[in-house]
Amino acid sequence: MEAILINTSGGLTGGDVIEWSVAAADSTRLCVTTQANEKIYKAAADTASLSTRITVGQGASVHWLPQETILFDQSSLTRRMDVDLAADSEFLAVEAVLLGRKAMGESVHNGFFRDRWRIRREGRLIHAEEMRFEGEIARMCETAAVLSGQVAFATLFYTGPLAEALLPPLRACLEQTSGGVSHWNGKLLARLVAPTGFDLRKLLVPAISVLRKGAPVPKVWNI
Repeated sequence: MEAILINTSGGLTGGDVIEWSVAAADSTRLCVTTQANEKIYKAAADTASLSTRITVGQGASVHWLPQETILFDQSSLTRRMDVDLAADSEFLAVEAVLLGRKAMGESVHNGFFRDRWRIRREGRLIHAEEMRFEGEIARMCETAAVLSGQVAFATLFYTGPLAEALLPPLRACLEQTSGGVSHWNGKLLARLVAPTGFDLRKLLVPAISVLRKGAPVPKVWNI
């Protein structure tokens, strides 16, 4: 089954709140994506909030594959993802962020972005992430320890029975890029950066296909 999430407002600004909830029953397979990019516009006051809770039952699989989030200059967003997995379930996630749209002459100088992940299996924490950009984002992202001047980045996460087996093909897929791939404790993690959203998507599409055992990205990614 494939589910497509639609934000009818066309984007988020300060004070907006969206909450998504996804549950896959035992022995089911679900792919969740978004109709389009999520756009985070300039905030005159307050911070937009986007939270997602995902539950994956025994022997079930969820692929969380939203399209890219675009941050505009002076935007403000707090995003959170909480995932609860059964003992033998599979979970794949991608989150990609663009700091403006370079093709449109847009750039992000200042703003706020916080991203928080908590992934648990049988109640035990197996993965935690905390990302925070605040203030002069452009200056921060120029540094080598952050993005080295790139404006598009993504994280791919996989946990399931094939985590170790998928490491070699994913590394082969990304070996000519500036990304990196690691495997430990039953989870696979990849980080990607690129100069534009288009360049990032060219990396993401084949990488996601590897993690989906050859299956393509959702059709709405190509519309």
